[in-house]
Amino acid sequence: MTTRTDVPAALDERTQLITFLDYARATARAKCEGVSAEDARRAPLPGSPLMTLAGLINHLRWVEHWWFEVMFLGEEDRGPWTEEDPDREMRIAVDRPLDELLAEYEAACARHNELIAANSLDSVAKRTRRDGGRFDLRWIVLHLIEETSRHNGHLDVLREIVDGTTGS
Repeated sequence: MTTRTDVPAALDERTQLITFLDYARATARAKCEGVSAEDARRAPLPGSPLMTLAGLINHLRWVEHWWFEVMFLGEEDRGPWTEEDPDREMRIAVDRPLDELLAEYEAACARHNELIAANSLDSVAKRTRRDGGRFDLRWIVLHLIEETSRHNGHLDVLREIVDGTTGS
């Protein structure tokens, strides 16, 4: 069972931000505990054929890659998406075991926590926004707390629909 807490060990800003990001990440993993392989791949919403538990976990993993590695560090984009298929990370997830996707997500989260710990929250991203400005690390962490939490709502609804599990 996934252990989660939203109570930081210390009250400095960095610890609070990492604690809330880790809490949101752990909630995403908890929403997937005990789900069958078949249910992890099911897309029960007719208007959202890519919306699966596996797809959302893979999306969260690659969204962190985009913000921390591509935007903040300026590294090469290794994401699975293409111009022709911008949602490919959602599509390819149904061909992978959920436990592998969760392990990759957890490993990426650990690397990104090290990045947060090693940089000032005021450090600016190497890559620019569309308007030429740059996000700072603080904004990126806050954005990922918001994005992960929003997708946790999707995971919650999907899980209830596919097998009746609620809570977590």
